[in-house]
Amino acid sequence: MAEDKDMSYIPIEQLMNRVDSIYKLVLLASQRAIEISDGGPKLVDVSPKIKASTVALEEIKEGKVFYRIIGDGK
Repeated sequence: MAEDKDMSYIPIEQLMNRVDSIYKLVLLASQRAIEISDGGPKLVDVSPKIKASTVALEEIKEGKVFYRIIGDGK
């Protein structure tokens, strides 16, 4: 396993490069954290001690998780 990085702080600027609104970032991160908590595989090499929400943000930062808009809502 990779050395334990201090992942307690991920600059918002690095995350906003991946999404176009803070609202979408929150939705994406929360959904991904739920998937990880439910046993989904982690897409980054981190310590098992790292919380699912932090892992989700790291995955977004590294471009391993993204969103797509389905339909136009009509």
